Amino acid sequence: MSDALANRLRELRLERDLTQAALAELVGVSRKTINTVENGVFVPSTTLALKLARALGCRVEDIFTLEQE
Repeated sequence: MSDALANRLRELRLERDLTQAALAELVGVSRKTINTVENGVFVPSTTLALKLARALGCRVEDIFTLEQE
């Protein structure tokens, strides 16, 4: 069995009334990077995951979870 990375990035971003572009600027990446993370196309580095958590005022575990496939 393998695990898939699930995320609540879009939900948490919208709760904080942030656009993808605004969040991208806060963490120093492109809007497209935020979009690909939200859609599960791109798995962020540990550094980016920590920056996202800091920008959203939450823990990395609040954004990302492992789901069994």
